[in-house]
Amino acid sequence: MNAGYVKADESGPIGYPAFGPRLRRLRRSVGLKQSALADMLEVDQTTVSRWENGVQTPPARIQRTVFSTLGPARVQDSALRRLVMNSTECVHLVEEASHTCLAYSASRARDWKTTQNALIGVSLWQFATDEIRQAEAELQNEGWWDMHTPAPKAFLTSEAVHDRIRISAGQIVWERLYLADGTPVRLVSGSRKSAA
Repeated sequence: MNAGYVKADESGPIGYPAFGPRLRRLRRSVGLKQSALADMLEVDQTTVSRWENGVQTPPARIQRTVFSTLGPARVQDSALRRLVMNSTECVHLVEEASHTCLAYSASRARDWKTTQNALIGVSLWQFATDEIRQAEAELQNEGWWDMHTPAPKAFLTSEAVHDRIRISAGQIVWERLYLADGTPVRLVSGSRKSAA
């Protein structure tokens, strides 16, 4: 299995690197057995096992379906969300498996040149820079998916401008946290070059 990210074809989005370990971490965190997830997805348990072990990687479309199926098991963690939204730092919180945006500070909204609610519920993976994709691909070799609380990961990214978001160049720091229901999430912070 390729440790790098899965590139999109002309008609589709990018898949997630380390899909299997990412899925296993989320499934275990929310307390589901492989057989229960297989039933939810209408596949057999062997398929889920192959995905988690990296023997087989489904297309990006199926990956999104898998993560959205696990989504309803999550609860709203209003305290953590409120802390992020009210932070004076430039931070945001994403679900670790799918990069779905759960909350972001007003400072981050200004950095992204958007409102503070426009990207809630949107997977930010589609906007990832090459450096973000590379850092994400490195997580598996660093044992990120095998540890309950991995060390923070810091790296530099270049600027990227999309129709819905602007990513500033600068340092990014990823830290794993958990929602009240056990869902792994990622707090994203770091210094950015000031926007002109």
